[in-house]
Amino acid sequence: MRRDALRCWAVLVAVMAPSVAEDFPWTKNNPGSFYYGTFPAGFLWGVGSSAYQTEGAWDRDGKGPSIWDAFSHSQGRVLGNETGDSACDGYYRVKDDIQLLKELKVNHYLLSISWPRIMPTGIKAEQLNEKGIQFYNDTINSLLENNITPIVSLYHWDLPQALQEKYGGWQNISMINYFNDYANLCFEKFGDRVKHWITFSNPWVMAEQGYETGEHAPGLKLGGCGAYKAAHHIIKTHAKVWHSYNSTWRREQRGMVGISLTSAWGEPVDPHSQTDRDAAERYIQFHLGWFANPIYRGDYPEVMKNYVGKKSAQQGLGTSRLPTFSVQEKTYIKGTSDFLGIGHFTTRYVLQKSFPFLQVSSYHTDPDLAELVDPSWPAPGPKWLYSVPWGFRRLLNFIKTQYGNPLIYVTENGVSETMQCSQLCDEWRIQYLKGYINEILKALNDGVNVKGYTAWSLLDKFEWNKGFSERFGLYHIDFKNKNKPRYPKASVDYYKKIISANGFPNPREVMSAANFDFFFSFMCKYHIEFQETTYSLITHMEMVTEIVLPTVFTLCILISIVLLIFYLRNHS
Repeated sequence: MRRDALRCWAVLVAVMAPSVAEDFPWTKNNPGSFYYGTFPAGFLWGVGSSAYQTEGAWDRDGKGPSIWDAFSHSQGRVLGNETGDSACDGYYRVKDDIQLLKELKVNHYLLSISWPRIMPTGIKAEQLNEKGIQFYNDTINSLLENNITPIVSLYHWDLPQALQEKYGGWQNISMINYFNDYANLCFEKFGDRVKHWITFSNPWVMAEQGYETGEHAPGLKLGGCGAYKAAHHIIKTHAKVWHSYNSTWRREQRGMVGISLTSAWGEPVDPHSQTDRDAAERYIQFHLGWFANPIYRGDYPEVMKNYVGKKSAQQGLGTSRLPTFSVQEKTYIKGTSDFLGIGHFTTRYVLQKSFPFLQVSSYHTDPDLAELVDPSWPAPGPKWLYSVPWGFRRLLNFIKTQYGNPLIYVTENGVSETMQCSQLCDEWRIQYLKGYINEILKALNDGVNVKGYTAWSLLDKFEWNKGFSERFGLYHIDFKNKNKPRYPKASVDYYKKIISANGFPNPREVMSAANFDFFFSFMCKYHIEFQETTYSLITHMEMVTEIVLPTVFTLCILISIVLLIFYLRNHS
């Protein structure tokens, strides 16, 4: 009955999507009860952020403009025409934010380097910005001084604008060498201390929303071809950087180079239906497999090649819109990842949906499927982000099955809220973290090779084309206050508890499950009362400092002048 209802509902609300796996046990690993246990010794706990979303200082100290500077400065591109010009003022508040990391007691911090901050035009031979290099040197040193391991992403979407204007950005094969020069500069300047490198963070969004739909920078709508072409160059660039590190830096620096891929889980509406399972496979392959398959298996997923090729032929094209790798390129790309970074936020149900012949090609119609959600799934933040913890375990097991159980670091996982007020009592985030982290623990027991978890994100920050309307942070920021003060949400205490316990110890050893939840419910209430009081007090203190004191001081001067005039008159 429930399956039939889902199918009927799918017809009404289906949205386009991509796919997943061969030989994956779709009917196994069913959602179960909460699992008590701890993570292995040495498991890494951390939080993350990215340069453009947090740093601000977009044109200070020699930084060049990025495609996101240009994109957000164009009217109508970002909700409310907001920009990341100042963002969280992270460029000026590094030490403050590292203190927040110490409060959380995390092992690592995932941050990205802004390419145009250290190489303003994107071309090494043209200009280096020593102040930008010094900024990241100081940041890395400060992290290590506080026993926090830096995990560094070389690219989180902020391409130098000059490369976009001159060459068309990731549509141009020349990006491979320019990015490789940039990466080698980072290895040279920071590699003695950074041992975990990520080439690209979530390249799916870079390609699909940057060059297919135009929702993200650089805002190009190259339907049907743009995303595939950008992804092709990104994959080859990743491989080039891995080989550069492997041949030049690895022996001396002894670090690792990986890539971070973000994917939802696609669950067949009916796991016993071959049609639905095939659709779910396509969903994952058009998202995760698009990038992971070449790196781990040497080529694009067969189902992608088949479907894009078929649609291209129907449109009268002589060749597939999905580019091809040569035999030499396949060999060169395969195996170029020392670890796989995984970002994951939500799940979709997936089913087959055929589309009529379309003259206009589209990445979104290529896989012939539809995605839907269960209306009962919690959606505390934006409509795309439903809380479905059990999908995470299935995604991790899929990766184990498909790619030979690689070393995995969870690089992004979290939930946002869209409320504008000070949402310090974020019980929905506590429940989200509890559910998703627990599914990682279950996946570890399944034999998945997960070594670390990164909560997304440390701070509320600039959320791309949504501006500041969505908030993923464990720490709230009052963006209307010029000082951008940080306030811990209740989830800070909860995450600290998980880190301290290294998971979810047996309730008999610590406290009952009821007490566990009651404790954090109590902490949440305590937080909202305490933080609101603090927030109000600080606001009043700022008013006293910025308005009352100058006014009183001015009045005192005026009164003194008047008294002095009377005094002089009486004694003249």
